[in-house]
Amino acid sequence: MSQQPVYVTAAEISRLAGVTRATVSNWRRRHADFPAPAAGADTSPLYDLDAVRVWLAVHGQTKSGSALAELRTLLRLRQGTAIAHQLLPFVLTAVQAERDLTALPDKALAETANQAVASLADLPGSSTLTYETDDAPVLRAIVSSVRDEGGPAVVDVLAERELADSNSPGAFTTPRQLADLMAALLRTDDHYPETVFDPACGGGSLLDAAGSRGATELLGQDRLEVQALRSTIRLTLSRPEALTLVRAGDSLRVDAFHGLKADAVLCNPPFGDREWGHDQLAYDPRWTYGTPARGESELAWVQHALAHLAPGGHAVLLLPPSTATRTPSRKIRTELLKAGAIRAVIALPPGLAVPLHVGLHLWVLRNPPPSAAAEPILMLDLSEGSGDETPAWETLTGTTLATWRAFLNDPAEFEPVPGRARAVPVVELFGDNVDLTPIRHLHRAQLDPAEVSRQAALLLSELSQSHADLDTAISSQRWAASDQPRTWRTALISDLVRGGLLAVLRPEPATPVIVAAGDVLLPKGIASRERARFRVADDRHAGAMLGADLVALRVDPSRLDPWFLAGFSLTEENLAAASGLRSYIPIDPLRFKVPLLPLEEQVRYGSAFRELHRLEEAARHMHELAAETARTVSSALTGGGLTPPQH
Repeated sequence: MSQQPVYVTAAEISRLAGVTRATVSNWRRRHADFPAPAAGADTSPLYDLDAVRVWLAVHGQTKSGSALAELRTLLRLRQGTAIAHQLLPFVLTAVQAERDLTALPDKALAETANQAVASLADLPGSSTLTYETDDAPVLRAIVSSVRDEGGPAVVDVLAERELADSNSPGAFTTPRQLADLMAALLRTDDHYPETVFDPACGGGSLLDAAGSRGATELLGQDRLEVQALRSTIRLTLSRPEALTLVRAGDSLRVDAFHGLKADAVLCNPPFGDREWGHDQLAYDPRWTYGTPARGESELAWVQHALAHLAPGGHAVLLLPPSTATRTPSRKIRTELLKAGAIRAVIALPPGLAVPLHVGLHLWVLRNPPPSAAAEPILMLDLSEGSGDETPAWETLTGTTLATWRAFLNDPAEFEPVPGRARAVPVVELFGDNVDLTPIRHLHRAQLDPAEVSRQAALLLSELSQSHADLDTAISSQRWAASDQPRTWRTALISDLVRGGLLAVLRPEPATPVIVAAGDVLLPKGIASRERARFRVADDRHAGAMLGADLVALRVDPSRLDPWFLAGFSLTEENLAAASGLRSYIPIDPLRFKVPLLPLEEQVRYGSAFRELHRLEEAARHMHELAAETARTVSSALTGGGLTPPQH
């Protein structure tokens, strides 16, 4: 029972083995036993995948590859646009299988898959699926990937392939840390909500976060069928103890959960959607607080969420900051405030979720009981921060939850945090535009002259210390002029990877990377005029999750110095080779060249790069402290907490 051959290009082989295409070309020229082309033309030869896999194993070139990489290769070769619909149900079969399905011949594997998937009666569309013998290679790759990486990782790979092919707009994933924060905000008493609904559930990350905290009924809807199927399978795998029900369809136009009154709602709705159904839904009963304008789809989602909340239930929505300020929607904001439907507005720093350049807002809403009085609203501003830096999730989450719980404990007696948090009486929010941007309402907090004076003195002391740190960093710079410019042999980082000197780690949606001390942290890309910055993780960073916009190089310290590698990675030569004429430079460390030097000399160079990094960090820290000192003292002067000296 022979298996159907699968052919791959040289580019596919490079991705499968985790090397460059140039390396594959070298293998073809230098190794007489490299598989001969089995199909294709002279200019674009194709190779038998099984023969390539055997050759890679014999020559020890499988370390950088993985079952998931092979699955991605097979998916790229697969024709059709409904790939996920056909293959996602089989992931459940692969997870639940009690025997090794990879050992089955092609025909037997296809028959086993058909029988198993047909039994998934609760999975939409599974009863009509059929697999042929030609599907066996990709089915076998799914089984291997599930075994090595887990079912959720395979689900994400399959769904993302179909989303990429269909060019579906707005199919963004809510980052796990942000989903966890939003889910945590739903706990307003001793019990977590049992029924949680997400009307734009995407890949199911928000529902999964709610399930991890105790929700027992997870309900969702998404306008993309592939996302609805993805959520169903992902939640079935990760939260088997919960009841999961996800439907496909446009929640605003065709509400699959009409009449539902959930304990809580989580949602990261589409932004800026002018085709959300304004004309068809002009008289919809959900618009209790006013009919949203065509350009105000976000407030349609806000009211949709409130319409699906049981009395007293809470919702958390991720919204663009313009939702708090747009003039056409001021009437709806006014009515929401009057009814007591808004409990908190939390301004986040940029870089946490798409769009990365915008600091998004979290709105915490409540379906107020009829007799509810309008209580103060928590305004929390955490917007300071740079999208270029890895989000400090632990600090951000801790601050947000501690502030929210202190507010819930007694909104009327909540102790304000100058410049950051304040319980704002509703009457103060009524104005010409009913602007709900948190920073607009924090300056009214009563200043304590003694406290602001203490803060100013502390900042000046820290600024003085940072000046001393900068002097120390400057004095530590020591270099010696070379007799003549040095030259050295170089190697690609990809060659060092194959030699076992280091590993390149990139976070995947379902497989986060935990940072270890000594990891070299590089950005995934930079603007062409921007200075490329690196970091070497120390004990402060160890244990944190690697940001989605970063790449980590994990070295063998007995053979490679991390600071040496960091300093020589982002050289002008490497960046120039990567940039071409583009305004954005994608950073692929595997293509970078570094010198081949003994470890002792690496350490010398690494020490120099480390001191330069300290110099730059000290200067940046002093600049930030100076700006913070000026802002704090200026605000205290204009707010009446400080007075200028007598002259």
